[in-house]
Amino acid sequence: MGDDGRLLNVVDVEATCWDGSPPAGQSSEIIEIGVTVVDIVARMRVSRHRILVRPERSTVSPFCSQLTGLTQTEVDSGISFEEACRSLAALHATGRRAWASWGDYDRKQFLRQCEATSADYPFGPRHINAKAVFATAFDLPRPVGMARALDMVGLPLEGRHHRGDDDAWNIAALVLHLAERGNWPGSPGRPAHRAHP
Repeated sequence: MGDDGRLLNVVDVEATCWDGSPPAGQSSEIIEIGVTVVDIVARMRVSRHRILVRPERSTVSPFCSQLTGLTQTEVDSGISFEEACRSLAALHATGRRAWASWGDYDRKQFLRQCEATSADYPFGPRHINAKAVFATAFDLPRPVGMARALDMVGLPLEGRHHRGDDDAWNIAALVLHLAERGNWPGSPGRPAHRAHP
């Protein structure tokens, strides 16, 4: 199995948001991308990366700052979305590796923003919705948030919730927990079975 087969990119994004509808002329844009690279075979998190992204069609609201801790001044120092997509592809082989996120929001936000800009979509077709995998593994009637999932399996929430790099790190811990139980798609070494808390 080559590195791209055993390595998984766990991605979490934060985007501009508001307590209600966006102001006129603004739309939600990615302002932070967190990536944790997981070695599924060795069952470990091998690296983490944070990319700050400068928004072009929106500003960071007080609500967004309270939620994420990110400020307009901080994201103004970031790179363009197009540069961020190129960086992901170059640093994390995102076009070749499978990737995972908690839910489908991150994938859809990348697609929306790539369509609205000149950015090339940085990921390949192999996306895994870790939130859905977790819900199936634990026979949940509906999917749960990342913090609730961590609590259910006795894992700590490390860092700050709603920060891209911290959330990617924590989601990666859940991915590894699922892999240990044989519930992660394609996870080697264990037969698939239903997990129990």
